[in-house]
Amino acid sequence: MLQTSPQAQSAVPHQAQLPAPLSRASDSDRTLHATLAPLTGGLSPTALTLAYADWLSHLFWAPTRRMDLVNDAMRRATQLTEAALDQSAPWSLIAPQPQDRRFTAPEWREPPFNLMAQAFLLTEQWWHDATTGIRGVSEQHEKIVEFATRQMLDVWAPSNFALTNPEVLRRTVSTEGRNFADGFRNWWEDLLELMAHEPKHDFVVGKDVAVTPGKVVYSNKLIELIQYEPATETVRPEPILIVPAWIMKYYILDLSPHNSLVKYLTGQGYTVFMISWRNPTAADRDVSLEDYRRLGVMAALDSIGAILPERPIHAVGYCLGGTLLSIAAAAMGRDGDDRLKSITLFAAQTDFTEAGELTLFINESQVAFLEDMMWNRGVLDTTQMSGAFQILRSNDLIWSRLVHEYLMGVRSEPNDLMAWNADATRMPYRMHSEYLRKLFLDNDLAEGRYAVDGRPIALSDIHTPMFVVGTQRDHVAPWRSTFKIHLLADADVTFCLTGGGHNAGIVSPPSPKAHGHQVMTKPADGPYVGPDDWLQQAPHAEGSWWTEWVQWLGTRSGEPVAPPRMGLPDADSATLPNAPGSYVLQT
Repeated sequence: MLQTSPQAQSAVPHQAQLPAPLSRASDSDRTLHATLAPLTGGLSPTALTLAYADWLSHLFWAPTRRMDLVNDAMRRATQLTEAALDQSAPWSLIAPQPQDRRFTAPEWREPPFNLMAQAFLLTEQWWHDATTGIRGVSEQHEKIVEFATRQMLDVWAPSNFALTNPEVLRRTVSTEGRNFADGFRNWWEDLLELMAHEPKHDFVVGKDVAVTPGKVVYSNKLIELIQYEPATETVRPEPILIVPAWIMKYYILDLSPHNSLVKYLTGQGYTVFMISWRNPTAADRDVSLEDYRRLGVMAALDSIGAILPERPIHAVGYCLGGTLLSIAAAAMGRDGDDRLKSITLFAAQTDFTEAGELTLFINESQVAFLEDMMWNRGVLDTTQMSGAFQILRSNDLIWSRLVHEYLMGVRSEPNDLMAWNADATRMPYRMHSEYLRKLFLDNDLAEGRYAVDGRPIALSDIHTPMFVVGTQRDHVAPWRSTFKIHLLADADVTFCLTGGGHNAGIVSPPSPKAHGHQVMTKPADGPYVGPDDWLQQAPHAEGSWWTEWVQWLGTRSGEPVAPPRMGLPDADSATLPNAPGSYVLQT
């Protein structure tokens, strides 16, 4: 029998409705937009049209710029012709960017493939120059046009075609053409899997991943709360509550035993609690962002307080979970609730003015289009979520995979992080609409307009020490965006910048291959240091940032005590459901 606290037993999802459509005609319009969504990949055709119209109209009234572009195209064509005639050294005209891995194989240095690669890169560079720096074009429209044009060009990269990719040709010769047969088989298996809506599970939740022992000690309509078994004879008195993002399953922080953050923390003598979010369905369309705060963070804090009375809590939030934790912490600071001993944010944004390339998909037209799509379905589907993230890194996540598996005929070795990434969740219509409008579009949280219980909150009411982690190659929450917490919270902020991206940078256990990091603390009353100066001043350290964070937690924790019991005092721990619980298994 699951245990619930009295506060959470009375909590039910917020039932207020979004503004109703004005007429049947608006219902029809929404249905039309929802029907168009699969054909446009969830992108608003109006938003894209407006961006290109802005760019083209300003370019039309810039004849000198147009002439410069024509002259530049002719100059590049002449250079390319000369390079083809005199067999110049590889990459004599242009070389791939360090992050561009399409042309790294030695075969790309040989003619004619090197010339084809350079021709493509020169074309890509010319279009970048043509779509940026046009005086008068709005910043977002410029970014949309440049991004969309780059996506269209990437389709025609010589690396994507068998006859123009020397790596594919070499493998074709070495396998006597079997690579195409293997690639067709891989394509057919993927097609059958897609049609069956039943992805393969190379890593089984509860068997291969999410295996740290624990019990589900509390549940409600939105969360299961997992308490993990102690791994040491004594533990720190302050428990840790982890609030993961509800955009994906929680077990990214409890992957395989060798890279599980939960296992690492319990091994360091901490009592760890984890929120596991329920995967919403169309019936949950009216669940709000406020419900996620009340039934998520606050219900978990109440439950932990019932299990460990009068113990301050180290609260941790990852990605959207960190944003939600910041909202909860600001409201708690406003209301004099002092249950938090420290706050840690992993790749979490609180100011959304520089939220990276995701902002390309966030404007009034795009949000309205997404709302119509979700209004029809009740949720934002997993395919729309994963598609948006793949487009941001299409060369790495789409084209390179297609070449590797379908042209080379080689299956990528599965790993736990890839399995987790494929295990996406849905998001309720109301919650996601509020999230996009209040946070991304209007930036209400950073600017003091976000309301909790009918009253605005301010992040400056957070006085609890903070440890904030950013990752260098984060496409979802750029580190310069997460760095803005320095401007918002009235607290000691220890900022840690580590290598890797949004996921791999966070899942970085101590090992010889761990990313190095920089870390520096700004006292609450200390002077502000901007991100560029911070990069110059923050000391470098080798190894995993996990060890740095645990040391930071240790200085803010009491002397070790005996481990607590599992669950509420009146609960029979033997009858509590085992971790990972049931919500994480919902598809």
